[in-house]
Amino acid sequence: MAYNGTRAFLEALANRGELLTIREPVSTHLEIAAIAEMEMKSPSGGKALLFERPILPGGKPSKFPVAVNLMGSEARMRMALCDKTPDEVARQMAFLLKAKPPRSFAEAWELLKNGMGALNACPIPSLGGAPCQETIVQGESLSAFNLNDLPVLTCWPQDGGPFVTLPTVHTRDPDTKTRNIGMYRMQVFDGTTTGMHWQLHKVGARHGKRYYERGEKMPVAVCLGGDPLYAFAATAPMPDGMDEILLAGYLRQRPVSMVRCVSQDLEVPADSDFVIEGFVDPAEQLRDEGPFGDHTGFYTPVDKYPAFHVTAITHRSHAVYPATVVGKPPMEDFYLGTASVRIFLPVFQMNFPEIVDIALPAEGVFHNLVFVSIKKQYPYQAFKIMNGLWGMGQMMFSKYIVVVDAHVDVHNTSDVLFHLCANTDPQRDTIYTKAPCDSLDHAPTLPNIGSHAGIDATTKLPGEGYHRHWPEEVAMPHDITAKARDILAKARALK
Repeated sequence: MAYNGTRAFLEALANRGELLTIREPVSTHLEIAAIAEMEMKSPSGGKALLFERPILPGGKPSKFPVAVNLMGSEARMRMALCDKTPDEVARQMAFLLKAKPPRSFAEAWELLKNGMGALNACPIPSLGGAPCQETIVQGESLSAFNLNDLPVLTCWPQDGGPFVTLPTVHTRDPDTKTRNIGMYRMQVFDGTTTGMHWQLHKVGARHGKRYYERGEKMPVAVCLGGDPLYAFAATAPMPDGMDEILLAGYLRQRPVSMVRCVSQDLEVPADSDFVIEGFVDPAEQLRDEGPFGDHTGFYTPVDKYPAFHVTAITHRSHAVYPATVVGKPPMEDFYLGTASVRIFLPVFQMNFPEIVDIALPAEGVFHNLVFVSIKKQYPYQAFKIMNGLWGMGQMMFSKYIVVVDAHVDVHNTSDVLFHLCANTDPQRDTIYTKAPCDSLDHAPTLPNIGSHAGIDATTKLPGEGYHRHWPEEVAMPHDITAKARDILAKARALK
């Protein structure tokens, strides 16, 4: 089912025993984040958390509860995906990608059943009022109610201030009018101003450059809450120019109802909990932003980013403020990233049919480490895959790519490391390339540029200069393994 707001998702979580409610007062300064980190690092991601009585800096109670870790487990990620696993969604996407004109009534019926979800992708206008605009604050009223009244979290001791951590940031290309939704952290500078941390390689930054060239202020709308799939879609590795609202509608199996903002010429999901409207002036001097305890497990330092100026805040009457906490993995973002990789695996396979599976282990914090298994057929095929992946969107930030044979479980880091150590000669099987780097990566000597390494841990072929006999891995026959399992089970039962 699709969820028409954060409270609807919280109710579903509670009904399935996936929600832990904190009723005592808890400060938005470090305390909520500390509790959230402990829960996120619990086995299987712990529970979603609802803080009913957040306390703002200065001791003032917040009018709005805070929800954290909403999608921080496989179970909750499946609930957000309308009770489908990421692999089930991937199979459906693969079917649509490979669909051909039907040759019989049976094929037509199968195509209709599987393709019906695509009809839900296109957004529709909101009719009969928008929940996100039940309360509207703009103009002089922002002096009485503004960002300082929201329970924005300060997550780590050396953070530069409170940060909005789960925003879906809506921008539009001024030339093509193409919409983009990204997730960029926002440091609160004062009641009506934040930073906008869209990095050099992000679509939001590219839109800002075009507004700068046109000499125009850039309209921006920041949404919080609504269907949890909006946040997921904002973080998904969509092809450049593709609308994240289409992905959200497809995944939730219901069109997204959109409403025009009250102070900016943009449309946003009508069921959002909060909408913060405003603008970025590309001609304005950049401001210091940070430090921020990031998903890398380190503080990203102070750097220069655009300022976002608030022109209106609208919200539901009973809004819930959603947030996340990032840091040394595993945290909630690990489950979001893993689901993205699973769902978009058919896209990778459409470009590279030899790919069997891909995994981004938690230790790699998304951009540092990628494991890929392939059906190897010819020499240097592993290197072809590395170079191909580095050319695909956000995969360009992948610092290390390890390619293994098809039978290796890329989700089992121990299995990958075994074959990495066993199957490689470091000098022969490693390539290095110069490439753009993630802005959050502190290791390169210069920001945003550095190098990547690819390691071929596949079985070597004569065409790759290997002329020795490649040994066979030790393994028991399946029938012997099955018999051994039965004997052990009977022995345990008798005990």
